[in-house]
Amino acid sequence: MVNGNDMSRAPFQILVFPYKITVKKRIYYAVFGRSDSKNCWQGIAGGGKDNETPLSSAKREAFEEAGIGKNNKYLKLDSYSMLPVVNVCGFKWGPKVLVIPEYCFGVEIRKGRIRLSREHSGFKWVQYSSAMQMLKWDSNRNALWELNHRLKSKVGAV
Repeated sequence: MVNGNDMSRAPFQILVFPYKITVKKRIYYAVFGRSDSKNCWQGIAGGGKDNETPLSSAKREAFEEAGIGKNNKYLKLDSYSMLPVVNVCGFKWGPKVLVIPEYCFGVEIRKGRIRLSREHSGFKWVQYSSAMQMLKWDSNRNALWELNHRLKSKVGAV
C-alpha cells in the first residue's frame, strides 16, 4: 500500500526527447517550456501510473503532453537518474522513499505536429548545442547527450 495516498502514481519518472532528422541529416530536438516556471526548458517529463512499464508511461506522457502518437519509434536510453521525491511530488510513497528513478527515451517524429498540453507554455525545435544551453536539469542534458551521440553515430553511418 502507498501510504494511503493516490495509489495510481507509480514511484518512477520518465523523460522523453522528441527528435526529427531532416533529409540533409540534421537532427533537431523538441524542448518544452514549463507553464509553471519561467525559463525552465526540458524534455517531456511525467510519472508512471498503476502498473505501467516505463515505455508505456513514456508513450502516454508524450501523447498527453505533446500529441505524439503511440506508434512512433521510441529509443530507450541507458541514461538513468535518481530524483529526490521533493522535486517530483513529495512524500507520496511514505517517509522511506526519498528518491525515484527517471527512465529516459527518445522518440522520432517523422510526420505530424506537436500539440501542447497546458503543462507547457511552448516548445522549440532546436539543434543539439542550443538544446544543451536551454535545458535546466542535468538529467535532461545527460539524456540528450546520449540520444544525440546515438543518433549521430547512426546517421553518420548511413
